[in-house]
Amino acid sequence: MMKTEERKGRAKRIVAYLKKAYPKPKTELHYKTPFQLVVAVMLSAQCTDKAVNKVTDVIFKKYKSPKDFAGANLKTLTKEISSLSFFRNKAKAVISAAKVVEKNPPAGGFGGKVPRTVAELTRLPGVAYKTANVVLGELYDTWEGIPTDTHVKRFAHRFDLVDNIDLTKISKELEALVPKKDWKYVNNGLVLYGRYVCSARPHDCMDHPLTRVWPEAATKWPKANGGRRGSGKL
Repeated sequence: MMKTEERKGRAKRIVAYLKKAYPKPKTELHYKTPFQLVVAVMLSAQCTDKAVNKVTDVIFKKYKSPKDFAGANLKTLTKEISSLSFFRNKAKAVISAAKVVEKNPPAGGFGGKVPRTVAELTRLPGVAYKTANVVLGELYDTWEGIPTDTHVKRFAHRFDLVDNIDLTKISKELEALVPKKDWKYVNNGLVLYGRYVCSARPHDCMDHPLTRVWPEAATKWPKANGGRRGSGKL
């Protein structure tokens, strides 16, 4: 119980900083249509946003709607995203997800609309808890959970907030520590903080804002393995 209360207090101070530093959660992935965001988030697994944007800035001129992606040639799309990691699996998942979205509800689809709940989004091939919550937050300002990616995982362990290594289990641990009204600030804030303030490579970060919250974090450098799920969903 003492450890839980300590973690809640530490999480509260971390979130207070994130709310102030990054008050308006917004992805850095480029997109113009709702389904393009779904695709961009799917492609971002094990990739930097910069690498994904370089690809999507080109292919999104060609593919805009779920119908466009559903009708894509697998071989062509695979080649078009081949600079990204796991591009073969991602191409298959994107086309399959588009086909489900494009179907009408009686056939188990969503009538061309991006679903609005985690339960519905995770019915799409290649989409699991993290991707679903990023999409919901970005498109609908709906926060059913805290998405955990490599940045969130890294800081969750550096600041001793969680015990698990599985991404979804980390999300659940963080959700138990952070009030629901503040869930929206965690992923976006830690992603931007990890990207522009405190990188994964070990370095002297004693003067960084969050390290000052809990100085012990300066000595903790967990390995940033992506925490891939066996299902191939993210």
